[in-house]
Amino acid sequence: MARSDPTVTLDMTGMTCPAPLLGAKKVVDSLPAGKTMRLVSDCPGTSDDLYVWARYTGNEIVSSERLDGNRVAYTIRRAGGAASRVTANVTLDMCGVSCPGPILEAKKLLDGMKSGEILLLISNCPGSPADVESWTQATPVELVSRQETARGVHEFYLRKK
Repeated sequence: MARSDPTVTLDMTGMTCPAPLLGAKKVVDSLPAGKTMRLVSDCPGTSDDLYVWARYTGNEIVSSERLDGNRVAYTIRRAGGAASRVTANVTLDMCGVSCPGPILEAKKLLDGMKSGEILLLISNCPGSPADVESWTQATPVELVSRQETARGVHEFYLRKK
């Protein structure tokens, strides 16, 4: 899955909620489907606001990165790109299971699936993003899409080749 630089950056440092969310909404609504923006905010409520908003709109919080002080940079993708149309044949919720458990269980399920079918793996293990990335590069499993749906909770759409 290719990563690209955000189309635009919006720095809302010093603004209190809901201003960062409203600013992000205005910018994201103006982007073509699948394009990304970077939102910088130091308001502690921004994270929760963004994840709830993304869940209801179909937009995707691709990543969050802690900057200096209390600032956090969020990369947000506008809904409508290829990743937003992915549907899973099977869902595996591994929240609460530490690595490498999620990958081991995902491998068992994928072994029994047909070529082209998609497994949705949900994990809150902090190491799962790096582990899934490495695993899919070394095996015949394609990482179709990845998103953080809540703080620390990741969804991985994995296609059996």
